[in-house]
Amino acid sequence: MGKLRHGVVAVVVLASGVVAAGAAQAAPARPDGVGRITDRVAHALAVELGESGARPALGTAAADPRVLDRRGRLAPTLAAANADVVTAKGLPAGSADLLRVRLGDAGMAVALRDGVAPLVAAAPNDDEATRFTAYEPGGRAVTLSTVEVPSRPVFVVDIDVPTATRLGLDVLRRATGTRSIQSGPIKAAGGYWATQVTRVRVGDNQEPWPKGSSEIFTLAGGFGPDGKATVDPVQMPYLDDENRDYHPNQLLVHWNHYRYNAADVVMMEDDGDTNYSALATALATALLTIVDGGAYTPLVTAILNAMPASWWVDDPDYVESWYTLTTQTSGTITGARGTGVMDVRPYWVEEL
Repeated sequence: MGKLRHGVVAVVVLASGVVAAGAAQAAPARPDGVGRITDRVAHALAVELGESGARPALGTAAADPRVLDRRGRLAPTLAAANADVVTAKGLPAGSADLLRVRLGDAGMAVALRDGVAPLVAAAPNDDEATRFTAYEPGGRAVTLSTVEVPSRPVFVVDIDVPTATRLGLDVLRRATGTRSIQSGPIKAAGGYWATQVTRVRVGDNQEPWPKGSSEIFTLAGGFGPDGKATVDPVQMPYLDDENRDYHPNQLLVHWNHYRYNAADVVMMEDDGDTNYSALATALATALLTIVDGGAYTPLVTAILNAMPASWWVDDPDYVESWYTLTTQTSGTITGARGTGVMDVRPYWVEEL
């Protein structure tokens, strides 16, 4: 606890809107999720450590897993695993090297320096699990608690979530037809109104210790002035710790995008297994059921119902929702579940 994991917390901001039919493409089939892939990498690295006899130093910061490939023999294995992770995330082939390895807890550094043989494990995917598998040097499986931090050092195989999020938002932009800021009925001469977040806090999610920090992004969208949907993803990379106030002064909703003076906010969390192509398809399908009948229609229920059942296990989790933001919304707004709080205010964006 105390740190939001190195997954993604997503704030989805959506005014009443529809995504054009056929805009999102179905994600390619993937037999394995990120968890299975990183588990295979963890086992391969543990075998390599056992054969090489080396005890490499590794700080708490995430590093390329090749730092544990002491003899340089795992390059094909790691390259293939990275390609599988990119596919599992629904990202363009060859777009990034996403595999990372880190020390599971800062307190393990002392034991590692003292020569204690490290274990290697994949970051567990299931928040409800009390046990997960790690591997001894040489590859023998052992079981660890997700609650109690072991005294023995553990190298955790994970992914570069900030990079995956940035690339994933590009996938969402393309799939949902995001457009640039345009004129509309709420825009006045010389600028437009936006909603600015001056403070944000996310409640205690009680994460297992092997999890890392989190990544935040927003999707702002709805009916544009032309009656077509617009979705505007925005990253929030600063929101790392749970139960801590952040003061980003970030623009969350650009009201010149919308026909109606109302928006919903849905906060979700991704543990690293999110397929962004599948997410875009699910959102597009949900929004296609919402018809512009000349009045604002809340979208929270439609969005949550669109999420595949498997995503409620660990990928991405529903955290919070806020209903009916308007251009006049100001002050502290607490989410419907009571786990998230934002301070917001209207902000006038002037033309240069």
